[in-house]
Amino acid sequence: MLDLLIRGGTVVTPAGAGLMDVGIQGEQIAAVASPGALDDLEAAETIDATGMIVLPGGIEPHAHINVPVPDYWAGGDAGVFTQPPEAASRAAAFGGVTTYVDFAGALPLTPGAVPSAVPIMDQIGTRRDTFRGHSYTDYTFHYILAGAVPPSAIGEIGEAIQSGVASFKIFTTFHARVPMGHLWEIFQEVGKYGGIMAVHAEEDDIVTFMEEKLEREGRDHGSNLHLAHNNISEDISFRKVTRLAQSTETGIYFVHTTAKEGVAAIAEARAKQLPVYGEALHNYLEFTCDDYLKPDGLAIHTYPAIKFSDDRDALQQGLVDGPICTTATDEWTTYKNVKLAGDTIRTLCGGHNGIETRMPVTYTKLAATGRIDLQRFAAITSTNAARILGMYPQKGAIAVGSDADIVIFDPNLKKTITVDELHAESDYSIWDGFECEGYPIMTLLRGKVIVRDGQLHGSADDGRWLSRRVAPSVVTQTSV
Repeated sequence: MLDLLIRGGTVVTPAGAGLMDVGIQGEQIAAVASPGALDDLEAAETIDATGMIVLPGGIEPHAHINVPVPDYWAGGDAGVFTQPPEAASRAAAFGGVTTYVDFAGALPLTPGAVPSAVPIMDQIGTRRDTFRGHSYTDYTFHYILAGAVPPSAIGEIGEAIQSGVASFKIFTTFHARVPMGHLWEIFQEVGKYGGIMAVHAEEDDIVTFMEEKLEREGRDHGSNLHLAHNNISEDISFRKVTRLAQSTETGIYFVHTTAKEGVAAIAEARAKQLPVYGEALHNYLEFTCDDYLKPDGLAIHTYPAIKFSDDRDALQQGLVDGPICTTATDEWTTYKNVKLAGDTIRTLCGGHNGIETRMPVTYTKLAATGRIDLQRFAAITSTNAARILGMYPQKGAIAVGSDADIVIFDPNLKKTITVDELHAESDYSIWDGFECEGYPIMTLLRGKVIVRDGQLHGSADDGRWLSRRVAPSVVTQTSV
């Protein structure tokens, strides 16, 4: 007997998309079969998915939830945090997302901050406590290594990887910048134990020089962020990091790729079969630096910076033909007064309210227009993140034995996004008024319906911590 049978939908599996039925037993997918083949099996509940797309639950690979907002971003206010796990995961569930990757370890955005002396495993444990019982969906963490990382912390990397923390985030700019020597040592250790590096790559000397230059010239308004966090900075840094990764035999996941030069650098590395993967934020697929100049236009900003129309086009094409492997949000949700408290290149708050809108916006931009097929859509919103970050095939696949994380997507539902209908703890959305050509209508987490037809059915203790292990093929050669 099945607990749940999903019938009549176009099911997107690792082998392709077609009319199939999906049987769920307990928390896992028990059967994927041709239409009608499961009719002889009794099911406690049957869902008619006729005319719908049945997709693996979305995976958000880059989120900053319940973290302090620097006071220079928050207009001088101390104690401001991004939205809590309950709100972020609720929004995720309504947007078809069943797993998100947040961060453990301090994000030292404040000048003079020093790395924590608390052991990595203790910091991970504390972070897990923050989310336990407060998340509607499953969750896991990248671990942040920032600044001049001490040898003692580098020595703890192997234990963390063996415990299921598969990815480590570093910055090559901001106050969190890791010096190149330390980075070399970190890469070697992560590579040794089979982890993967998530890298925010900008050339710090160029960024800081341009910040000072723009301030000196009176051109430091936030609308000029793309001149400081610029194309050549991304070009140089991506190539330096790739060369270091090649030397240390380490896999690289470039977060929030912004420029055509970044796309090209990733493509060149992958042509050499290097394990290099790129991520694009969904606001980078729509907006350009010209939009910064519109009323409240700075709300679209997510660091490094939104750039030019040819960069936007290159990111879209990168998702179409492969150098860019995933879509993400860099989720950093605040209220509008915090988001727009600063308006200069140093004080503009990063991030936006986006975890709920990523899948329908990406579908509208790329799938509804025919630029990608349904299998590629599933790949860039779920499967590739699962593969790269060590969750596959437990997550990211509609396959026998995988977790029954499923989103039922209505390709005929024309929906205009309005902030009042979103579910985050925020009062603005940069997608307000965006017309979606399709929208998720049901989300299942491990076989449980948590959202159905605009109603929340899950609970904040449904979400679980996810242990991860990256497949060796992912970090030894291009395999996603």
